[in-house]
Amino acid sequence: MKRILKGAVIVVGIVLVAAAGFAVLQVRAFNASMAKVYDVPVPTIVRSSDPAVLARGKHVVESVAGCASSDCHGPDLAGGKPIKFGPIGTVFGSNITPAGHGGAYSDGELARLILHGLKRDGRSLLFMPSPDINWLPDDDIQAVISYIRTVPPVTKPDGANEIGFLGKVLDRRDMLPIDVARRIDHDHRTTAPAPVPTAAYGAFLSRTCVGCHGEHLSGGPIPGAPSSMPIPKNITKHDSGIKDWTFADFDRLLTQGVKKNGEKVNPFMPIETLGRFNEVEKQALWSYLESVPPVAFGGR
Repeated sequence: MKRILKGAVIVVGIVLVAAAGFAVLQVRAFNASMAKVYDVPVPTIVRSSDPAVLARGKHVVESVAGCASSDCHGPDLAGGKPIKFGPIGTVFGSNITPAGHGGAYSDGELARLILHGLKRDGRSLLFMPSPDINWLPDDDIQAVISYIRTVPPVTKPDGANEIGFLGKVLDRRDMLPIDVARRIDHDHRTTAPAPVPTAAYGAFLSRTCVGCHGEHLSGGPIPGAPSSMPIPKNITKHDSGIKDWTFADFDRLLTQGVKKNGEKVNPFMPIETLGRFNEVEKQALWSYLESVPPVAFGGR
């Protein structure tokens, strides 16, 4: 019996050492990837002062792109509140007003940041949802940049982003997208079709849902997330999801933050952004959700 126990202890020890070695390699790979300088040219996009362009930029910033949410750059774009992911790390949305990065970056550099997730020095950003919004056409990118130039400058330092050991491992295992640039095809860019209330356009809008609800939109615990973080719901037409929902139910969720059963949604749900979707965007997103294959809760 002692011999068996001793053997078991040795095996467990070997497994633990191997696991620790694997994790260390993943962390090193993450650090090396974040240090990489990408050779991506700066686009030739120039701001506009056209009122219609500025109005479109304001809408995109406050709705589709989600820049003005409290968890991102904040309502005044001077930096959002910290998002604490427990052992994964803590991230902050930066100050992008003219007194912050909005003033430090050229128009082209801002366009590259949005489309490719790259800082001025060519290195990757953390958590920037570029893969979720780089389908926006050049007109919208120009509109966003133009609007950012018009917001009041706010002098406010950025918070310090801190990515823990676990966060780095999860990123390298493709379980949590932290390193942005390595997930983007910098040579080929796909843009959305015309903004019409169709599932084809809604598929692009739904990219902002994937981070929480999963690739299949069926929800379930986010890998590595602390227990205090709410578990995303299933938003497919499955029995465990929104099978019996109508567009009216969906519209009320987005505009009022109220579920079909009358309960308020968890504040983690970005209602302040989704509630600003226009009718075309809401109808398009709903059309896409209706077309998604139903998946049982937790399939991510």
